[in-house]
Amino acid sequence: MARAQGHSVDDYLETIYFLAFPIGEYRPSTGSTAIAARVAEMLGVSRASAGEMLKRLEADGLVERGDQKEAILTEAGIERAKRVVRKHRIIERFLTDFMGYTAAESHVHADELGDTFTEEMIERINERLGHPERCPHGWPVDPEFEQEENAQLVSLADLEPGQGAEIVRLAEHDGDLLEWFYDEGFVPGTNLELRGAQPAAGQVTVAVDGAERALSEKAADGIYVRAA
Repeated sequence: MARAQGHSVDDYLETIYFLAFPIGEYRPSTGSTAIAARVAEMLGVSRASAGEMLKRLEADGLVERGDQKEAILTEAGIERAKRVVRKHRIIERFLTDFMGYTAAESHVHADELGDTFTEEMIERINERLGHPERCPHGWPVDPEFEQEENAQLVSLADLEPGQGAEIVRLAEHDGDLLEWFYDEGFVPGTNLELRGAQPAAGQVTVAVDGAERALSEKAADGIYVRAA
C-alpha cells in the first residue's frame, strides 16, 4: 500500500470521505477551505505531502478536480472510501468486543491494522460479531445509513440553551479528545442538556444527570447529538 509520511491511500480516502459527507466532523481549525490544507490538518502532514497524494489519487481515478480545483471523490473513490470506513468500524468492534481494548484504544489500533485484514476476513469478523450496527463511538457500520442519519444530528455546540439531547456519535480524529470523552463519561447514549455557552471563555455548560459540567467548545464540536 502506497504511503506518504505514514499514511496510506486509504487513510486519505477516508479523510476526504468525511469532508464530503460532514455533520461537523473534521472542522479545520485554520478555517481553510482548500482540500489539501484540510486533509493535511486532519492527518497531521504537510500541505505539500497532502497535495502530492491528491495528485496520485487523481492519477489513479479516485478523485477529480472541481471548478474551484477542489478534490472530489469519483464513483470509484467513493466506493473504496466506504469500504475503508466500514472495515475500520468493524475492526474497532472486534478490538473492543473480543480483544478487550477500550473504545478509545480501538480507534488507534484499527488505524494500524486496517491494511492487515482482507475483505474476506472482515466479513468473517462481522458475522462473528453478529453484524453490529455501530462502532464503539456510535458511527454506523453501514456508510449509507451514516449519510442518511447525518441530517438528524448536530454537534452539541449547535444546541440552543435549555435544549436536551442524546449523544449519538463521538468525533474520532483527535485521539486525546476521544479518550477525554470516555474518561469524562460523554459516551453514546448519554442524555444531557445544554445550559449555556460562554464564548469568551471558549466553553459551554451542560447538565448530565442533574449535575452541571463545563467543557470546551472544541469538545462540544466533537459530540454529535440527536436533539430531544
